[in-house]
Order: sequence, then C-alpha cells, then structure tokens
Amino acid sequence: MLVRWFGLLVLMLIPSAVVALDAAGLQACVKLENAQERLHCYDGAMGRQPQEGGEYEQPAEHSRSSSSTNAYASVEQATAAAERAEKTPTAVGLSRRWQVTSQRGWARFFTPYKPVYALPLSYNFRPNQKPTGSRDAADIDDLEVKFQFSFKAPLWRNLLLNGGDLWFGYTQLSFWQAYNSNVSSPFRETNYEPELIYSLRTRFNLLGLHGRLLTLSLNHQSNGRSDPLSRSWNRLIGGVLFDNEQFGFQLRGWWRIPESASNDDNPNIENFVGRSEFLGVYRHNEQTFGLLLRSNLKPEALRGAVQLNWVFPLLGGPLKGYLQWFYGYGESLIDYDHVNNRFSLGLSLLDWL
Repeated sequence: MLVRWFGLLVLMLIPSAVVALDAAGLQACVKLENAQERLHCYDGAMGRQPQEGGEYEQPAEHSRSSSSTNAYASVEQATAAAERAEKTPTAVGLSRRWQVTSQRGWARFFTPYKPVYALPLSYNFRPNQKPTGSRDAADIDDLEVKFQFSFKAPLWRNLLLNGGDLWFGYTQLSFWQAYNSNVSSPFRETNYEPELIYSLRTRFNLLGLHGRLLTLSLNHQSNGRSDPLSRSWNRLIGGVLFDNEQFGFQLRGWWRIPESASNDDNPNIENFVGRSEFLGVYRHNEQTFGLLLRSNLKPEALRGAVQLNWVFPLLGGPLKGYLQWFYGYGESLIDYDHVNNRFSLGLSLLDWL
C-alpha cells in the first residue's frame, strides 16, 4: 500500500516539475525578436530537437500543452486504477469458487461448485428399508457407494448491478448398492439439482471475516422416479458468504414454492430437511474440516441434520482422502423423513477450499 501511494505521488510531481522547468526556459524565449530563433528556443526549452532549414508543423506551446496534458492524463488513469484495486476484494477461501474478483476473469466456463467425491465405503447404521409410500420393504444393504459431482457455469456477468453475476449450477448425488448382488446392484437413489443463481459481490467485515457474497437462487431438486417413490421440490434460496484465508462460512435460508396437494410428492419436507443451513469450513495445512448444519427452525419439533467432513492428503496427486459422517433427515430425497446415521470413506477430487 505504501509503495503504491509513493509511486502515485512521484507520478503527480512529474508534470509539476516539467511545468516549472518549462517556465524558466520560456521566459528567455519570449524576449527573442526573430521568429525563427524564437521557435528554435521553444524547441530547446521543451527538449525537442530543432529542425534545420525546415518548416515547423506546430508551435512549441502546443507541444508543451500536449505533453503536460498527457502527463496529467496518465496520473488520473493511474489513480483510478489504484482506487479500483483498493476496492476490489481479494478472492480467498470459499469465495474463490465464485471468482469474486475480476482480476482472473471468467477463466474457464465450467467452475467448481459443491464438493466432488466418491465414497466406496459408505455404511448406514439405519437404512431406510421401506420409504414413505413404498408398498413393499426393500432389500437394502447397509454398505453402499455414495458419490457426488457438481459444477456451475457463468451465464451473464454484471447483470442488473456491477458485481452481480448469473450462474447455472448443477449437483448430482447418488447412492449405489454396488455390493448388493441379490438385487443386481441397483442405484438406490439419485438426486438431480439444477438451479439458477444470482450472486452479488460485496465488501464488508464482520468479526474479522470478510463478507464476500450475497446469493439468491431458484432451485429444483428431484429424484426422477415415478410414484409412489417420486420426490421433488422447488425453492427460493438466499445466502450470505464470509471467509478469510483459512476459514469461511455460509448461511442459507429458503422458502419452498407451494404445490397443490395432489402434486406434492413429499408433504411437509421442510419440517424434516429444514428451512436453513449453516456451512463452516476450516483449512489447516493440507487438511480441510467441514461442518454442515440444517434446521427446520421449529423449537417445539426441532429436526434437521448434521454432517462432518475431513479431507486429508494422500501420496501426491490431485486426489485426497475423504471421511464423512452424516446424521439426521434428508440425506437424500427418498429419505427426507427418515433419520440416517452414516459413516463414509473414500476420495475427494474437489472440496470447498
């Protein structure tokens, strides 16, 4: 910061010095009677090589004026650039995913959104053998494979407001009964979650954390199945994101878009899955620790979920180890009203940080 302002001060002093030196030389030129000699004098005062035996294209006064104007214009441009840099927050932590600074541009079209992982050892101590609406009990193994991939893509930059960006996001979460040969190893459940997200870059501080982003999204989530196992809902989700270099958190709350009773596959889902969410992430060396909390915000009948994540380095390469524990409602849509207690171990390709 000090170096930047010192450089700007030097730039601002340069045209003043030029004008002072010019004034002394020009006073001597004014006293010359001969026009040709006077023009030669002006050229010398302005540091221009006098032309020998030729016509002058423009007087020296114009040259001095143009030089001073260009110098002042350069100072103004440098000052404006410094002010923009000062006002632009540096992308760190969680906010890197949203490219909150224009210094990096849009980079790639597809950018990370939520974590991407594959957990081949995922053990559920309380499997949902008979989901709501199912006629018969399912033959579900306790051990299965859980995996997720997620991305987002920019659609429109600086929409409505400077720093407001429109995104398309997509997340897919699957549970695969890979070890259940009795029923031909089916995919037990897959949730599809497309959304439109409007993000607004911000700059404010709270308790040592930087307020980086406000978000508003139109979210659809469904499992693509037919009745009686069809599950889906639509939400408007608002969020705020804070972070620094090693720690960040995001608060989100949502409102479910109403559906008619005849079309509602999962009535009162918000009373189980929740109406709000807290995500906290902490990075230490090469390890990342995550906490996810969801709540229905009803003290008289409190429900929700908790999830703990630990991402740790392996022997080089982009893959890392991933340990996850989930307890509560709504791990998947088919289990929206069922409490799961699950430990999972596998690999992480992309995490929150």
